[in-house]
Amino acid sequence: MNLWKDDNELFQLAKQELFVALVGDVMDKMGLLHQFLPQQIKPVSSEMVVIGRAMPVLEADVFAEKIEGTANPIMNKPFGLMFEALDGLKQNEVYICSGGSYNYAMWGGLMSTRAMKLGAAGAVVNGFTRDTNEILRLNYPTFSAGTYAQDQGPRGKVVDYGLPIEFGGIPVHPGDVIYGDRDGVLIVPKVAVEEAFSLALGKARGEKIVLEALQNGMSTVEAFNTFGIM
Repeated sequence: MNLWKDDNELFQLAKQELFVALVGDVMDKMGLLHQFLPQQIKPVSSEMVVIGRAMPVLEADVFAEKIEGTANPIMNKPFGLMFEALDGLKQNEVYICSGGSYNYAMWGGLMSTRAMKLGAAGAVVNGFTRDTNEILRLNYPTFSAGTYAQDQGPRGKVVDYGLPIEFGGIPVHPGDVIYGDRDGVLIVPKVAVEEAFSLALGKARGEKIVLEALQNGMSTVEAFNTFGIM
């Protein structure tokens, strides 16, 4: 029987009882060994936690805000399809963007304000963010390789969204669960969500028993032999 009835309950349980490393450990045991995004992807504030369903966004570098005579009409749209992608966010979705370079910021304060209004869960970008003070004031879960003020306007465009992408070599599909804290960002494939989080909740609850045993003086050898958790 499921331990939760919907995503709202699952994500609340995760925030209350889990942490990213624990879910990653469980996924290793499931044979899903390559699910963490690159190490440099960190929250803007170390206290931020993101968990939600992936809404993948594909970015591409450009070299002018508008290009006359182009064969691609997106090239004449400032920011490409970024506004459509942002407005398309649904409750509990994470704007997860990859495909561009590290020459500009892919996320900022006004985007965070709009995403919050839509009930989206956060943003994870394979690049930089900006408007850091505004994001911190909003306390909107935002993960990136760091902060950099240079605008994407004449340098990058969103060319598509709601499609499978890769982020640091890790596949990301619509509906996958994105789970991140200060220790890293984990991609939980949609088909593995129920098993991974059920096992993680069981492990977390078991670890509380181990913690009490260690606090009462049990050795680590005895604890592992007794409970099979460490």
